[in-house]
Amino acid sequence: MSTPPHQGPHRILVRSTNWLGDAILSTPALLRLRERFPDAAISLLTADKLADLWPGHPAVDSVIPFARGESAWSIASRLRPHRFDLALLFPNSPRSALEAWLARIPRRIGGSWPWRNALLTDVVPDHPGSVPMVRRTPREIRQILSRPDAPPNWGLPAPGPSAHHIHQYLRLLQPLGGNPAPLAPRIDVPPETLRLTHQRFDLDPALRWIGLNAGAEFGPAKRWPAEQFQSLARQLAPLPGIGLILFGGPADVPLAQTIAQGLSGSIRVLAGQTRLGELAAALQSCRLVVTNDTGPMHLAAAVGTPVVVPFGSTSPELTGPGLPGDPRHHLIKSRVPCAPCFLRTCPVDHRCLRDITPDQIRVRIQSIIES
Repeated sequence: MSTPPHQGPHRILVRSTNWLGDAILSTPALLRLRERFPDAAISLLTADKLADLWPGHPAVDSVIPFARGESAWSIASRLRPHRFDLALLFPNSPRSALEAWLARIPRRIGGSWPWRNALLTDVVPDHPGSVPMVRRTPREIRQILSRPDAPPNWGLPAPGPSAHHIHQYLRLLQPLGGNPAPLAPRIDVPPETLRLTHQRFDLDPALRWIGLNAGAEFGPAKRWPAEQFQSLARQLAPLPGIGLILFGGPADVPLAQTIAQGLSGSIRVLAGQTRLGELAAALQSCRLVVTNDTGPMHLAAAVGTPVVVPFGSTSPELTGPGLPGDPRHHLIKSRVPCAPCFLRTCPVDHRCLRDITPDQIRVRIQSIIES
């Protein structure tokens, strides 16, 4: 069933995803939901680690955080007093559907997925343009690399624009009559957060800050080699009017310190030091960010900062930053035949990313700075 234009829910619960990148890719659907129901109160149920992402977002009226390890029954008990009319579930997990069902929300919309469809009132099939992320086996990788004439991308055509994961979230608005046309992912940084972040980390606005994000939580297969980041940093640090910010989580602190070692000039190592709101503000303060395919890549693009991204084991057509085709972002795609493999660890020699040179990245940086 679909919602007629003259009717609509008054209290909407949106169950967000648990990962930073996925949460940001869902923001076009959030914006379209607000567009469809401008007068509804929209609450976002999110992991507490992502709660700082949403203050000031135009599609979110309130945030309901939950802690890691909190049970579905506990979450549902907290949701019931809100008397939501509708739950829109972005994750495909059975757990998210169970939370909404236990909360007695009368209408529950989510994607079709095993073990949960009976808990939904509206089951939405996959987007017709979707392309699965097929993880290759080490044996398959070695076999294709043994062929001297092996074509790139496993010999398959590159996915089209409708395959991007933005559309997987937008499709969930179909039962509600929402507009499925894609928008750029959007995160808003409150001015006070920006001011306090500049003050805390001494980010002189007169400098053109370039961000370097060398980590990737998913695994080493996503990471452009550390020595490549080091080489690039050595080229950039002496440039007049340029400052470098090294981003990353707590596990990336040694990596960021290694890259910063021996550099002179305005260098800020923010790895392991920023809360999520501060990370968004610092990324927005950059002229551009060189980053692996990871959550901060999506966050940088969503706050309006151009990104330069070497892609190897993953697909820019499926999970690239920003609105697909946005010319502000420079996505450098490996041409080796075994990419993308979608593995956490490369079973061979990581050539997909090793073959992308600092000089290739530097050319893209120059074009952004001069634009």
